Amino acid sequence: MTDKPHFAPHFLTTHVGSVPHPAVDGISAKIAAALDIPAWPQMVRRTFKENMYVQYSAGLPRVVLDEANEKITVDTTGDLTPDLERFYERYLAEDFAAFGLTPEYAAGFFTMLDALKTTPGEWAKGQVTGPVSLGLTVVDQDLRSILYHDLLADVIVKNAAMNARWQAQQLRAVKPNVIIFVDEPYMASFGSAFISLSREQAIALLDEVFEAIHAEGALAGVHCCANTDWGVLLETSVDILNLDAYGYLDNLALYPAELRAFLDRGGVVAWGIVPNTAEIYNVTAAQVAQKLQDGLALISEKAAARGVTITIDELAHRSLLVPACGLGPATPEIADAAFTMLHDVQAALV
Repeated sequence: MTDKPHFAPHFLTTHVGSVPHPAVDGISAKIAAALDIPAWPQMVRRTFKENMYVQYSAGLPRVVLDEANEKITVDTTGDLTPDLERFYERYLAEDFAAFGLTPEYAAGFFTMLDALKTTPGEWAKGQVTGPVSLGLTVVDQDLRSILYHDLLADVIVKNAAMNARWQAQQLRAVKPNVIIFVDEPYMASFGSAFISLSREQAIALLDEVFEAIHAEGALAGVHCCANTDWGVLLETSVDILNLDAYGYLDNLALYPAELRAFLDRGGVVAWGIVPNTAEIYNVTAAQVAQKLQDGLALISEKAAARGVTITIDELAHRSLLVPACGLGPATPEIADAAFTMLHDVQAALV
């Protein structure tokens, strides 16, 4: 196992992953030039295969991809044993390439590898859809989420873990320090009637992927684009917590003890503070920077009221800046404005 890098980013910039640009031409070079920690672009409008629930599915057994109707399912009829045996043979052999991305499913990954070779800096970021979100979204022929299928739940986790390790290996070939985010939008529904998953189960699922990332000497992040029980994510072994700070920063102030423990083990918060919608045209970089500063002050004050010390300066040095969520649903113009505003907000903060 390679040691993880020490990380005190003090408002370095990165992004979630998805972009709205319809073609891959030039976008990786643009991102690499615009951000301190470039993340490869998921080209969600290029093809359905770049949908976040399809993009990482090629290594799963029995996947049925209906591109015409933009649906992905898993066929669980009959005997799954031969398919599962092949999957676990590749897993146990650590055949990382069998779980890797391909240009057909992730064109931006490969153009970013090329762009990073000539871009200054020491960091690169990848991302993989987490087991909770993928397992709940992808269903079988009976519309049952495969996360609740006894034989497939473990497969989902190991598929994500192996893909994350493959990405880390590829990115480290061009940059010495690597971050891999696990994207978990469905954690916003954790604790509701929509998810039949205990706290312990959720932590175990995520930790297996985080530990795989750590095995490659990379930092592990988790992204949830709405409000959730932040205590669950802070209790995992994750290194970077990414939240939509433009909409939900105040909610993190409800978890001072958990945040303190997270910071004590070197944790970093990636603040999704730059709007990823047309709202970006209604605010200035100075206003967004002030919104974040006010939020850091609120967290510090709420923590102090509970007898927990979290200083604004400490939070600032443990902070990344990102858009509020993925830019895929936006327009190319909004995405470009978000990259520009990230830089301007950073300048206002440091």
